Amino acid sequence: MTKAGIIRTGIGGWTFEPWEGTFYPDKLPKKKQLEYAASKLAVIEVNGTYYGAQKPETFAKWAADVPDGFIFSLKASRFTTNRKVLAEAGESIEKFLGQGLTELGDHLGPLLWQFAPTKKFEPDDFEAFLKLLPNKLDGLKLAHVVEVRHDTFKVPEFVALLAKYNIAPVCADHFDYPMIADVTADFVYARLQKGSDEIKTCYAEEDMKAWAKRLETWAEGDVPDDLPLVDDKHRPKKEPRDVFAFFIHEGKVNAPYGAMAMRELLESRS
Repeated sequence: MTKAGIIRTGIGGWTFEPWEGTFYPDKLPKKKQLEYAASKLAVIEVNGTYYGAQKPETFAKWAADVPDGFIFSLKASRFTTNRKVLAEAGESIEKFLGQGLTELGDHLGPLLWQFAPTKKFEPDDFEAFLKLLPNKLDGLKLAHVVEVRHDTFKVPEFVALLAKYNIAPVCADHFDYPMIADVTADFVYARLQKGSDEIKTCYAEEDMKAWAKRLETWAEGDVPDDLPLVDDKHRPKKEPRDVFAFFIHEGKVNAPYGAMAMRELLESRS
């Protein structure tokens, strides 16, 4: 058994005009942006899949543009989660999963199911939704993560449900949305959303060090002692876990630098 899981730091998307001539070299063709971003980062959370379906050849092209070990996290279609009765999402989930995701092969990472801030926790309906999420797709293992943004989810029953199905919650470092730092799956998914474009690395030095320690703790199979838990009686099995940490904030101009700085900080501590 390895001592710790892999920690990957990244950003949301790779197409953003303010990055042209800053993060991206001057005059870099748009068709080369993904290749360049993947050379500097370890993971990208794709937002485009939330708004519309992609073609199998698109996923295949993405896979061809990135190096071994690079991961794409895909945000699931909004039609799967933006509904009153989640138990009725089966057809939408099948449509999302059937658009050619497996063309990514080993580059396919967690599937992010994001819920509206107004969506409240209804235990039976939410469990019915979780039951619709398959563990495999065409023989490829799937990892699922849910981003819930209403305080009604901050109950032990929700944590127990996620643990039952090996599904991770987004650990959101956000000004308004609840943080759920409980570990319920064989990986951890954090979205660091309090960054500022006034700071080159998004987070101040002391905050970067604090998050680096938390990411390492998760990767080693432990739980950080300085983050609030919804259910402090729930203790996951101590085993190495892969960790995904995304710098995603309002301005997002400096997000790539935050992700790269965190990667360098983690390497300097190893």
